[in-house]
Amino acid sequence: MECAAKGLAAEPCAGGVADRRCGGCGAVAYCSRVHQIIHWRVHKEECERFAEQMRHINALSQFPFTFLEPPALNHEFPSARCLFLQSIKLHQKGLWKSECICGRDVAPLKGLSVEAEWNLQSSLCPCAEPKNPVSSALASWEAYYQWRSLPLHSPVAVLLHWPLTLYHCVQLSRTQTPRYDGQDTLCIHYLGPEKELLQLAAFGELRALFPSVQIHIELVGPEVPKSRDGEVVNISRYACCSDKSCCCKSSIGSKDLSCTAVTLKLWKGFYHERCSDILKEMIRQTGIPAIFTDFCEEAAHLASCCISSITGQPLKIPIQVNPFRQPVAAENNALYVPCYSNCFVFGM
Repeated sequence: MECAAKGLAAEPCAGGVADRRCGGCGAVAYCSRVHQIIHWRVHKEECERFAEQMRHINALSQFPFTFLEPPALNHEFPSARCLFLQSIKLHQKGLWKSECICGRDVAPLKGLSVEAEWNLQSSLCPCAEPKNPVSSALASWEAYYQWRSLPLHSPVAVLLHWPLTLYHCVQLSRTQTPRYDGQDTLCIHYLGPEKELLQLAAFGELRALFPSVQIHIELVGPEVPKSRDGEVVNISRYACCSDKSCCCKSSIGSKDLSCTAVTLKLWKGFYHERCSDILKEMIRQTGIPAIFTDFCEEAAHLASCCISSITGQPLKIPIQVNPFRQPVAAENNALYVPCYSNCFVFGM
């Protein structure tokens, strides 16, 4: 960690190691007592809030999975995420290629190629239709794994946090707009896609989560490569397993898109640039919910304050832990708090 007073103090940090934690919250660190005193004029307003967030960290780290044991140290891999993927034998394979810093960059890709391989046995991944439709709203990874008949040592949650978070956001939005229940079409504006642009096949799981519903997702963000701007991706099957005799292989090569349940359209740029004023006004007047996600509670707090200052209204959906957050912690955090992709959700 860097010293929290870096940039505020005239003197450079001592030794470059910030190992002196704040005694009040334990969330920030300093290189020296002098720098801690300098930073207090900034930190005193946030210290109590940080302390409350630190009391939640054990709950954030609780997952039912058995694939999360720390792998043995190995200096051959440049990051902990790379080492984790290697420990489960999925480093640089199929859908997992973009999960670490070794993965391909999105921008150089000229054409869209949906990687559709889990590189896992059929018993470890959702490569086919579920045995039964969802009988009640799923509220945890345990419930999802049980519904999909997956063992808890399957690592698919690492990638499925994208579609499962969307599923959870829809469930939250229904508490605000129940009139949208039972519709056969679901339209979602998805802002700021990055790494998931190389994991689009994972969104095929929405077919199982919303049976008999046509799902249209507009992915809008500056990370969409110019060459892919305006592309439409039809997902008519689930990502395949590694079993050659599995039924999921029978749909490969099919050009019949009549059964497509998930359609993705890519837009390069910021939402306020690509979405017309007429559409934005229609969204506001009809009260369509807007759900946000963030990687840690403090980031969610700052974002919610910004939203409320603009709208003049409190959040309709308060900040809460996303039960379908990614189970592998992010690296290089700014706080002594475990941060997970899509960790918190809130909305208006």
